[in-house]
Parts: sequence; C-alpha cells; structure tokens
Amino acid sequence: MASRLNPYLNFNGDARQAMEFYKEVFGGTLDLNSYGDFGQADAPNADKIMHGMLETTSGFTLMGADNPPGMESEQGGSYSVSLSGDDDAELRGYWEKLSEGGSVSVPLEKQMWGDVFGMCTDRFGVPWMVNISTTS
Repeated sequence: MASRLNPYLNFNGDARQAMEFYKEVFGGTLDLNSYGDFGQADAPNADKIMHGMLETTSGFTLMGADNPPGMESEQGGSYSVSLSGDDDAELRGYWEKLSEGGSVSVPLEKQMWGDVFGMCTDRFGVPWMVNISTTS
C-alpha cells in the first residue's frame, strides 16, 4: 500500500452518528469498531467507536473515533477538512449535505480568485472548505 494522508476526526460520543452521516454524504464503505468489539464489552463506553473508517468510490478516506472517557476535545479548533476539484455537481452535492443542519461561515459562491468557494461547519462541529475550480 502506498503512503497516504487522510483526516482522522475525534468526537465526544457521537462518532457513530457522524461517520454514518459522512457515509450518507460521500457514499462508500463504512467500517465501525466499538470499544466493546475490542474486549471492553462491560465498559461504560462499550458502544462508542474506537475506530471508524469510511472509504469512498471517489478515493476519499475519512477516519474517526470517540475520545476515551476523560479525554474530551473541542471540535473544530485548529483544522478544516477541504474538498476541491472541478466536478461542480458532485461538490455542490457534498456542500448541500454537509451544511444542512450546520452553519455556513462563507456561502458557496464565486470568489475573487475565480473559483466557487464556501466554508461551513457541519452539525457535528467539523469545519469544511469546498472549492470548485472554474478554470481549466
């Protein structure tokens, strides 16, 4: 396998819902493993996600997990997940699904550099940037 770089998102108890949401947005194959699946069946967090991975037909890989008890995190503090390309319909479709129920900080519209760009935070607190190239 070649080396690859992909986002790994941390959640405070709603990783299952978030990863299932991203599967609805991007499609693909979702593999979820709970703490209970890895020998912690009696632990209070047994149903929480220890590791989740979504692999899409577009070649995206998105991973995520619930933080273990006592390791809370602030969502969206120092990162954004960026989607970019020139497939207008595909990227607008992702934008619509990601921004629904979340908040839009920059509407998806033509920008001074010529591309269509927007920024939103989805309903799970994950910030997204979408850039649709309009130049060849």
